[in-house]
Amino acid sequence: MDNEQMESRFVDIEIKLAQQEDLVESLNQMVYQQGRRIDQLEAMLHKLGEHVREGAQQANGGQVNERPPHY
Repeated sequence: MDNEQMESRFVDIEIKLAQQEDLVESLNQMVYQQGRRIDQLEAMLHKLGEHVREGAQQANGGQVNERPPHY
């Protein structure tokens, strides 16, 4: 294998490596954004759960697990 072929192979390898680095960076950014979104959704779910519990307490006069009158 002559020098030109070796240099061409190295250039190809460098190009592929650069493309993979870009892809990894893009994937890392996507994972980070999804993690942030999951955190936001968990916070919303927690607030919604609190809201539902508070609504149930108010509807039951402050007792969440009160049995209905027909029991």
